[in-house]
Amino acid sequence: MNNETKKKVLVLLGSPRKKGNSTILAQEIAKGAESVGAVVETLYINGMDIKACQGCWTCQEEGSKGCPIDDDMQTIYHKLIEADSWVIASPVHWFNMSTQTKLWLDRCFALKQYGENPFQKKIGIAMTFGDTDPFTSGCINAIRSFQDSFRYVGAKIAGIVYGSALNAGDISRNTDLLKTAKELGKKLGKY
Repeated sequence: MNNETKKKVLVLLGSPRKKGNSTILAQEIAKGAESVGAVVETLYINGMDIKACQGCWTCQEEGSKGCPIDDDMQTIYHKLIEADSWVIASPVHWFNMSTQTKLWLDRCFALKQYGENPFQKKIGIAMTFGDTDPFTSGCINAIRSFQDSFRYVGAKIAGIVYGSALNAGDISRNTDLLKTAKELGKKLGKY
């Protein structure tokens, strides 16, 4: 199977820590996808120029060519469209997804202008939080935000993995969660 026929999985890392816990989960998902022959590309969105949505609605106007903000999202839009599946990884910051992830998610509002059905993807979500509980930590708030956003545009969440880990690397001790993440990757790599 050549790269043109292999499934493409795009991983978006929304943590400011390059070696953080949500990144470790995303890497396990990527390993699972690669193990079934998928091509995986990873973007560290904290290091990219992604400006906040300005609420101008230009992207929603008839005949629009998409978002008018000239930043790295212009490249990301095309990568999102080309991919068969997406993985979004974020730590919980202040009871929701990280700011970096929220900036990206808000700008996806313009995505429909870049393709016929850009949201017809399977999506995997990886979340980590410092508390011991997904409810009191705010992880559930982030998951609900993803669920509501993707339901609104008709995208399908293929799976969600999440776990408690405060210090960088702590999640690597949760071997059951890492196995679950890898299985999610295999699922995404077959779509």
